Amino acid sequence: MGKCRGLRTARKLRSHRRDQKWHDKQYKKAHLGTALKANPFGGASHAKGIVLEKVGVEAKQPNSAIRKCVRVQLIKNGKKITERPRPSCFWLYLGTFRQSFTDILYFTCSL
Repeated sequence: MGKCRGLRTARKLRSHRRDQKWHDKQYKKAHLGTALKANPFGGASHAKGIVLEKVGVEAKQPNSAIRKCVRVQLIKNGKKITERPRPSCFWLYLGTFRQSFTDILYFTCSL
């Protein structure tokens, strides 16, 4: 059984296409808005935050390294996230951490 063909089938073809769009993973992700709600940045590329602590996160197997990360509380929504800064930014984070807990920094979304 195929699709409807004929002069008076436009409504059925259009409504069937509208229903079938929701089975597409990328369409659903783009139009439901749940991915945007789950993102701590709320769709923004940058966010302000307060450095809470410096933490070490272990790498996945077979590597045994400990990655130096910072725990940050975002100002816009109060969510706490752990950010692993890129090598060129790390000393900025450490300097900010050493001065006081209330220093504010900018960073990009790495989610």
